[in-house]
Amino acid sequence: MIPFMSSKMNSISLFITFFLIPFVNSVYFKIPRFGPDVTDILYEGDAVASVGEIEFNKFTYLCRVAHAIYKEKVPIWDPDSTKLADFSTHFSFTIDTLNSSLYGHGIAFFLAPVGFQIPPNSDGGFLGLFNTTTSDSAQNQIVVVEFDSFSNPEWDPPFEHVGINKNSIASSETAPWNVSLHSGDPIDAWITYNSTTKNLSVFWNYGKGSNSSISYIINLREVLPSWITIGFSAATGKNVERHTLESWEFSSSLDMEELGGNGRRKIGLIAGLTALGGVLFVSAILALVILRKWRRRKMKRNPETISLTSFNDDLEKGTGPKKFSYEELDTSTNHFSEERKLGEGGFGEVYKGYLIDLDIAIAVKKISRGSKQGKKEYITEVKVISRLRHRNLVQLIGWCHDQGKFLLVYEFMPNGSLDCHLFGKRNPLSWNTRYKISLGLASALLYLHEEWEQCVIHRDIKSSNVMLDSSFNVKLGDFGLARLMDHELGPQTTGLAGTLGYLAPEYIKTGRASKESDVYSFGIVALEIATGRKSVDPGTGKSDAGLVEYVWELYGKGKLLSVVDEKLNLDFDAKQVERLMITGLWCAHPESNLRPSIRQAIHVLNFEASLPNLPVKMPVPVYYLPGSGELGVSLGEPTMTCTSIDVGR
Repeated sequence: MIPFMSSKMNSISLFITFFLIPFVNSVYFKIPRFGPDVTDILYEGDAVASVGEIEFNKFTYLCRVAHAIYKEKVPIWDPDSTKLADFSTHFSFTIDTLNSSLYGHGIAFFLAPVGFQIPPNSDGGFLGLFNTTTSDSAQNQIVVVEFDSFSNPEWDPPFEHVGINKNSIASSETAPWNVSLHSGDPIDAWITYNSTTKNLSVFWNYGKGSNSSISYIINLREVLPSWITIGFSAATGKNVERHTLESWEFSSSLDMEELGGNGRRKIGLIAGLTALGGVLFVSAILALVILRKWRRRKMKRNPETISLTSFNDDLEKGTGPKKFSYEELDTSTNHFSEERKLGEGGFGEVYKGYLIDLDIAIAVKKISRGSKQGKKEYITEVKVISRLRHRNLVQLIGWCHDQGKFLLVYEFMPNGSLDCHLFGKRNPLSWNTRYKISLGLASALLYLHEEWEQCVIHRDIKSSNVMLDSSFNVKLGDFGLARLMDHELGPQTTGLAGTLGYLAPEYIKTGRASKESDVYSFGIVALEIATGRKSVDPGTGKSDAGLVEYVWELYGKGKLLSVVDEKLNLDFDAKQVERLMITGLWCAHPESNLRPSIRQAIHVLNFEASLPNLPVKMPVPVYYLPGSGELGVSLGEPTMTCTSIDVGR
């Protein structure tokens, strides 16, 4: 045992000496091709190495974000001597507009603090680097060189451009470029920084002709921390394009051995403590082994712990929502005080909070204690929504299940939920805002049903789950009941769940959720938006004399405009009202096979297709029996379980 331990101690001493004593080489790497042998790059979001290139975005989907970063941290200035690094980088990339006249949004090289990750809601013009909260935050520490292919009027010049950005989505220096003219052409770019003149310069060309360039005077020591992450980010929005990176070379002048006098003096101390460090290292390994054995025994007695541990492992491998401690969220909500409460639902309460370190307002959903269904929905929501990225979906910022408490952290929606504006005491919505909300909700549903890698059935689309941001943009939320299925599959037996008044008749009858049952719910919300009437009578819990029946009857009489919400005071676009209500009836058709897809509904709402020819009287629903090809009404109930039914909201 003694020789064995001695050998191990020597190996560990060498190991610690190797990792703790600074390297003497400056940072340099050259990657001419991103093959399977390249291990220096970390991929986040959509980014993936493919055939020697980095593919950033799944351009067949909307609103995608990706990062490709160098896995090692890079010193940019020495905190002891204040010495700044000179650096240069050269890379080749391609932007392909896919022969479309509408494309976006661009690719960027960035320098940011170590650990920087994709911010929530950073697709589109935010280029995967900012969002509405951080776009001009005083706490930012980031420098960006953006190759922007879409001009956002809120912060961009009125042309496609190359820009240098300091702590902001708005560029400090820009130069025009034409993406469509060079679509698919390899672009060579060089970025250099001179620590003496503080000049950051950018050069680019298209493989022939002269270089284009811009430069900007910036003291990186005043903007960035001493250690940084470097990498690339690319994003698409409602417009898409293909982004690829073919090669990357980087060189920095700041040697680790030059990190100040204090740093050099520490080397002797580190060498003197190496032996002690080895002992502590071995002790830590032994303690870890014992702790793991103890936890395995404990988890065998508690299957729920195994499930949550696996859940933690799966999430922490990704780059999506952040794991918060209970103490962080307790502090952010002022100990979940009553004055911070925003509302409550079937499985918990929602509180407003504020995260000082991220400088953002949040909404924290606290799952009720002892609610097994609530815990199940908690796990479902985190697993599903953490993988989705769309401008009309609520962004899940984080999660927590410390101390037996289950909490979800979302971006805060200043304008609350749609139902509060339609039926509550908030200021009534204008017609233009209502129509915008209808299109936004339809866009979210199109993404879930057709544009993501799997089909997502939401199962609880209702006005109280339609959140509104500061600009009244739709953010569809509450994915606790959502189910994933392959695109080619039909209705699946999921168990009945959702909210009375929004459930399709065939779903109530069979317990089989489908895209058509989601479209039905959308149709009900569309009618609520136009009429200002609830789908459910809050006094009885029954459908409000059939909102669909009531509107359909007026449709048959040619009196649709008579049911428009009185709070609009006749200030609306009659053609849009007609489109929205007839589309709502079409989507809420009693026969599921006669409903449109959400894509067809969007075409009508955008005046890209003619109105459907609906019968004057509302049809009576009939069903296909499971396993039968004959049309008829089911006399016996199929096997199903009621998992979660709400009344009203």
